[in-house]
Amino acid sequence: MPRPGRLPADQLRPYLLDVPHPRTPPAVLQQRIAELGSKPIEWRDVFGNSHPVEIEVGFGKGLFLCSECRRRPDTNFLGIEIERKYVLFTARRLARSQANNVRLACTDARWLLRERIAAGSVAAVHIYFPDPWWKKRHHKRRLFTPEFAEQCARVLKPGGRLHFASDVADYFAESDEMLKRLGAFTALAWPLEGDAADYLTNFERKYRQEGRAIYRARYERR
Repeated sequence: MPRPGRLPADQLRPYLLDVPHPRTPPAVLQQRIAELGSKPIEWRDVFGNSHPVEIEVGFGKGLFLCSECRRRPDTNFLGIEIERKYVLFTARRLARSQANNVRLACTDARWLLRERIAAGSVAAVHIYFPDPWWKKRHHKRRLFTPEFAEQCARVLKPGGRLHFASDVADYFAESDEMLKRLGAFTALAWPLEGDAADYLTNFERKYRQEGRAIYRARYERR
């Protein structure tokens, strides 16, 4: 994918949500959190309309966001990514396409969902190819934990969807079983591979071209 050229900061600013980054020095981080307060984000204030909001956690280079915002202009999208370089990369892509229904948050998704997203305010959560943290001692760093799944359930509206994909069979199976045990979701059928002509993410493009199996699941909030 070609790298989008640099743009002035004022052209990127409309796409960037004002949230603290967890790697900020502790004293500064606490000050920023205190300044923002604990009031949930008002989507109408962010997007200027009352369209449904969908969240992608860990959007990488933003292929899903950039594709979906064009395909569904009546849906608002919030992308959450902890790596600043990917946030700026995606912001430049959005600015060049003049998209107006996407905002990006450079922060820890677990904190943002827990502290700033109102219960029942989101139509869908998308999580595609999260880091599997292969070593057993690093499993605690995995995104999909019971606590994170509970936050996804909390922010979703009744009938809202949770979309998940991974190329790691064991991680997918563990996450699928954990979500089913939670009791807040009903598993839904996923379309067959041939039903989706486009790639969701850059990872999916790479993995499918390499012939890797892709594991998908879709759940509905009860």
